[in-house]
Amino acid sequence: MADRERRRRLLAPVPRAWPHAAVRTRVNAAALRIANLGVRHAIRRLPEVLGEGETVEMLATGTYGRGTRVLALTDRRLVFYGHAVLTRTVEDVPFDRISSVQWTGGLLTGTLAVVSAGGRTEIRQVPRDQGTALADLLGQRLTTGAASAPVSARHITARLGTLDDLRASGTITEQEYRDRRAEILRSL
Repeated sequence: MADRERRRRLLAPVPRAWPHAAVRTRVNAAALRIANLGVRHAIRRLPEVLGEGETVEMLATGTYGRGTRVLALTDRRLVFYGHAVLTRTVEDVPFDRISSVQWTGGLLTGTLAVVSAGGRTEIRQVPRDQGTALADLLGQRLTTGAASAPVSARHITARLGTLDDLRASGTITEQEYRDRRAEILRSL
């Protein structure tokens, strides 16, 4: 028994400093909400791929490429990130390269299709609530640069609901919540 305890102490992981300490709390809170054990590791390592001052607005999970990945919608881009024992996969699409977003939902999961200058990317098995919220938020991001069409009440309600979820999970601060809520209400 003592030998087992000694081995555990020798193999204990060494804590790493996060390059973006301010993001840590929000990412951890969202990770507990959305991820299974395999994806949580990738979410914990996500700040390593973020740029200086880049903030995560929303997280989701889905199957992309050879496994389950984290989809992180930041204030600058959409990131597909996977981190396993021997591999690390990072793909990103800046907003200015995305031409359209399509969400096809089933009963529990769906497929998020992102069409960009590099082609069409499909992320499958995205949980329905995460996928609809991500598609709405990404669609809103894409229309802010273009002349926006009349916004439906259902769309506004979905955006406000997503915003409430982000605040409740700790992904965004109270001030960010107030700013974004005001921005949504101004778009009416």
